[in-house]
Amino acid sequence: MTENNAVLIGKKPTMNYVLACITFFHSGAKEVSIKARGRSISRAIDVAEVVRHRFLPDVKIKSIGIGTDQLLSQEEGNSATNVSTIEITLAR
Repeated sequence: MTENNAVLIGKKPTMNYVLACITFFHSGAKEVSIKARGRSISRAIDVAEVVRHRFLPDVKIKSIGIGTDQLLSQEEGNSATNVSTIEITLAR
């Protein structure tokens, strides 16, 4: 799988990301990776579930990876902040 098949979750509505995933699958991709950090993690899970249950029932969850990124905050005197991450890989 190439990194071009990654959907990065942000603050847009859930259906925007669902459409991006469906577009990848219809263009021939066998796998799509949904990536999110922090508060967007719940939206990433919603995207995966909507894709699987409402639009493409043949898509399965291949893997789920969780982790932590350490970000340097410039506002608070360069202190490190931990941010949770998730990567959900959907496969046909």
